[in-house]
Amino acid sequence: MIPNNIVVHQQSKVLELSYENGNTYRLPFELLRVLSPSAEVQGHGPGQETLQTGKRDVLIANLEPVGHYALKPSFSDGHDSGLYSWDYLQYLCENQEQLWKEHLDRLTAAGLDRDAPMVVAGHSCGSH
Repeated sequence: MIPNNIVVHQQSKVLELSYENGNTYRLPFELLRVLSPSAEVQGHGPGQETLQTGKRDVLIANLEPVGHYALKPSFSDGHDSGLYSWDYLQYLCENQEQLWKEHLDRLTAAGLDRDAPMVVAGHSCGSH
């Protein structure tokens, strides 16, 4: 489902998506950034994800449509390789509470908190 209205709220750091069925969702920029569908974040297969930290204050510097199927945000930390399909955005909207809890649980399991600086070690992907 494609949103019929998209608003970037820089002050509250949320992306607001409204749909024709009357549902409106507010996705925090931090959630969008740490769950980016890019290979840089997700890796190239299961178990290759890079846990994202230090993204609490990230902003969306630019948001552009990609064809008729996705949005491409450019974040203030320089990350701009994630293509957020309409289906993925809807998935984030409908599951954001559970997805956020899972992210925080992964941070805790790694002995990190969400404000820890990002450390990328042993990154062997040549495309970044």
